[in-house]
Amino acid sequence: MKTDKIRIAIVDDHTLFRNGVAALMREFDDLQVLFEADNGQHMQQMMDKKLLPQVVLMDINMPVMDGYAATGWLKEKYPEVKVLALSMFEDDKAVINMIKCGACGYLLKESSPKELLEAITIIFQKGMYINELVSGKMIRSLTADSDPVFTTNEVTFLKLCCTELTYKEIAHQMFISPRTIDNYREALFQKLNVKSRTGLVLYAIQNDVVKL
Repeated sequence: MKTDKIRIAIVDDHTLFRNGVAALMREFDDLQVLFEADNGQHMQQMMDKKLLPQVVLMDINMPVMDGYAATGWLKEKYPEVKVLALSMFEDDKAVINMIKCGACGYLLKESSPKELLEAITIIFQKGMYINELVSGKMIRSLTADSDPVFTTNEVTFLKLCCTELTYKEIAHQMFISPRTIDNYREALFQKLNVKSRTGLVLYAIQNDVVKL
């Protein structure tokens, strides 16, 4: 039985990259490219309430209206539209800020078309995707019946991970040693099956450990 195509839009100020991604995505039978835009403001103008994209591929650094503002606008106006952030670099701060603005996933621009298709499909079906930074076990854990149990200090650490404080600064604020912070981090990596601070932040936001 044939399923409906996933409707996508591409927002990026680099014309060659944007056009190239659009052309590649049109090669997949599972996708329909609704439109391309060169910044968030252009995206706003292109949005059609009668036929919304289901997943928006969003660049972060753009003139006029960047990915943070555009993602926040989508979250407020069209919360059903999922955002996949695209970046040239594995920048924890940028990714965390995009997630805080409402992005559901993150992918490096150097990823293959197959990886991009997988990311779009997972976001559409599961609601989130973070490339290799978050393991498949974490994806499953978000829909599991049983939730992990945290200590008070682990919850405090998770909340502080969602700030711009370094691990050393978090240790100072919690009045504990950097080595203890390392232990908290590694314990949470194992407990949540994540591989980075970005993974911890994503979990905290997706599961309302942190209220934005």
